[in-house]
Amino acid sequence: MATQVLDTPDLPISARFAKNIKRNIKERVIEFILMLAAMSAVATTLAIVAILLYESASFFEHVSIVDFLTDTQWTPLFEDAHYGIMPLVAGTLTTSFIALLVAVPIGTIGAIYLSEFASHKTREIVKPILELLVGVPTVVFGYFALLFVTPMLQTFLPNLPAFNMLGPGIVIGIMVVPYIASLAEDAMRAVPMSMREGSYAMGATRFQTALRVVTPAAVSGIVAAYILAISRAVGETMVVAIAAGQQPTLTFNPMEGAATITAYIVQVAMGDLPHGSIGYQSIFAAGLVLMLMTLAFNLIGHATRKKFRESY
Repeated sequence: MATQVLDTPDLPISARFAKNIKRNIKERVIEFILMLAAMSAVATTLAIVAILLYESASFFEHVSIVDFLTDTQWTPLFEDAHYGIMPLVAGTLTTSFIALLVAVPIGTIGAIYLSEFASHKTREIVKPILELLVGVPTVVFGYFALLFVTPMLQTFLPNLPAFNMLGPGIVIGIMVVPYIASLAEDAMRAVPMSMREGSYAMGATRFQTALRVVTPAAVSGIVAAYILAISRAVGETMVVAIAAGQQPTLTFNPMEGAATITAYIVQVAMGDLPHGSIGYQSIFAAGLVLMLMTLAFNLIGHATRKKFRESY
């Protein structure tokens, strides 16, 4: 007598199938959330660019682009208004250049020390202290520049005015040292140990190895640190607004006071100019110039990193 075999469902397989479906749905949801997070940054950037372009277009309907780029006076709040951006650009570049003169050597030397010479215990103490500077409010640095650094400089430079670009530039340099030191140190520590060992085998000292082997090998990361520092210095607001003065003067002399692009934006934003006026719209044109300057620095840095990038 034949025995009838019933076709019963395989419960373990079906349960596993349902579990896989649930896991795939969960992964798709997580992927979608991550995509939204990434796209939010892109959307924010595009929104900022769109606002700057829209408001700047309204500004340039009343002001010639040629006058904006070539006029040597910036007096948009005066009755005899001039809209030459060059005085603000000069102040921004001067303070940023002074900051880099301070930050690049100190940050690079600090990175070399932390990467190649400092003990593990020393590195664990020094690096958090350096990074702590990033969390200090910039308004504190502004008053530090005005009330401490400038009076100290006046003991050596008696003719230095209370508002100048030298003091704020030095303080901004101190502010961006952690960016250079931390990022450059990470780039140097990423260099394979085999390159150091090969240098030691050739009879090089630790200093020679750090200077002639590790630093050139990490140059792409070091340049990235420099570009980040430049962008941070160019975009600094409160230090220059407090200690550099707010008089837009076309000068590259750090012994004189001047206004920067960010300081002017703060000045107008805190004023009572009506929305839609040319004076108010001028801050968007100035912001557009600042964004283009930062973009130019980043493109230069990207090209430099691409040229000197090393693969290990």
